[in-house]
Amino acid sequence: MRYLVIGAGAVGGAVGGRLAQAGHEVVLVARGAQYRALRDHGLRLRTPDGDRTHPLPTVDGPAALGELRADDVLLLAVKTQDTEAALATWGPVPVAGGGTAAERLPLVCAQNGVESARLALRRFRHVYGVCVWLPATFVEPGVVSAAGTPLTGMLHLGRHPHGTDATAHRVAADLERSRFEAPVVPDVQRWQYAKLLGNLGNALEALSGPVDSEEAAALFARVRAEGERVLDAAGIAYASAEEQRSARGDKITLVPLDGVPRGGGSSWQSLIRGTGSIEADHLNGEIVLLGRLHGVPTPPERAAATPREHLRPRAPARRFDAGRPPAAAGGRGGADRPRWRRRRCRVCSRAVSAPSLAWDA
Repeated sequence: MRYLVIGAGAVGGAVGGRLAQAGHEVVLVARGAQYRALRDHGLRLRTPDGDRTHPLPTVDGPAALGELRADDVLLLAVKTQDTEAALATWGPVPVAGGGTAAERLPLVCAQNGVESARLALRRFRHVYGVCVWLPATFVEPGVVSAAGTPLTGMLHLGRHPHGTDATAHRVAADLERSRFEAPVVPDVQRWQYAKLLGNLGNALEALSGPVDSEEAAALFARVRAEGERVLDAAGIAYASAEEQRSARGDKITLVPLDGVPRGGGSSWQSLIRGTGSIEADHLNGEIVLLGRLHGVPTPPERAAATPREHLRPRAPARRFDAGRPPAAAGGRGGADRPRWRRRRCRVCSRAVSAPSLAWDA
C-alpha cells in the first residue's frame, strides 16, 4: 500500500517518516513553508534513535499525482478545523480503474477529537478512526521530532463508527513494523473519547501555560470531571484512566532531544507558530455541544472552547523565523523572539504569561 499523508506536520510527519523508514511507500501532503521545505530538503525526523532525513515525494494537492492508485491509503492528519477543506479536495479525485477516492479508498483519521471521522463519513465510504498517543513536535518547516521510546507512539485503530476489517489489520501491521503499537479495536470511539478528556487541557495550556501548578491542575481536574459528567449523561463509553495506563505501560517514554524542547501540546504549538487557529472548538466544544444536548451545564468548557475571545489576535500575527525556534519553545529567536507578558486569564482568572508577539494584552 502507498500512504498519502495529508497534513505532514507533527503527527503526520512522525507517522510518515516512521513508515518510510520501515520501507513503506509514502507521499507527503503539505502547504506553505512546510511544503516547500519538504519538497526541497526532505523530511528530517528527530527521534531518540537518531536523526534521519527522508527525501519523500511531496505535493501540495492531488493535481500533482493525477489518478490515485487502488492501493492508496489516505492518512488524514490535519487539524480538525481543516478537515472539511481536505475532504472536499481529496474526495472527488479519480482512482485508477474507476470511481473516486471517496468511493473506493480507505481514509484513516489520525486526529484529535471525534468530529473529523463524522465529517468524513458524509463523503467517504471507508472511514477509520485512530486514537493518537504520539508525542510529536513541529520544530520548524521540514523538521519534526518524536521523543517517545522504545515505541514512537500508540495508535488504536478501527472502522468508524465501529467494527474492524482486513484493511484495518493491514494498516495496523504496517504501523507495527514502523515503531508503533497499533491495536485494532471494534470500539475505537471509546478510546478517542478517553483521549478527548485529556485533550480538554489543550486550550487551558494554550491560554495560561503549562498545567504544572496546583491551581492549574485543579482547574484541569474540574474541566475533565465536567467532561466525564457530560459523556456519562450522553451514554458515551470511554476507556478508564486505569485502562489507558495499562495499555501504555512503559512502552512510550519521553526522552529529551538536544535542541528540541517539547514546549507544549498541539494547541500551544499552533499558537506559538502563529497558525491563526486551534482545535478548541472541536475538543472543548464537543463537550459543550453534548452538554447542551443532554442538559448538563458546562461553564468552564464554554470559556475554554473559544480561547480567541480571551487572547485577541493582532492582525496580522507575525510568524517566527523558520530557521530559529521561538524563545518560548527553547530557542534563541533573535529579533523575532516573542515577549511574554503577564495578563489575567478570563477562564481561570489567574495571572498568566502569554506571548505578546501575536496577541494584544
